[in-house]
Amino acid sequence: MRHFLKSFASNESGATAIEYGLIAAGIAVAIATVVLTVGSNLTAKFNTISTALQ
Repeated sequence: MRHFLKSFASNESGATAIEYGLIAAGIAVAIATVVLTVGSNLTAKFNTISTALQ
């Protein structure tokens, strides 16, 4: 039992998984921000072109 508790306390694989999850979440937020910004700018550009063609 003592050996099990000692190995359980020294196991850090859960912490590593959480760190990778946080990194993935940060990257997802950055991608979403870029996509929304580019999408807004692209929509404005197409509206400008559409107005100029009419």
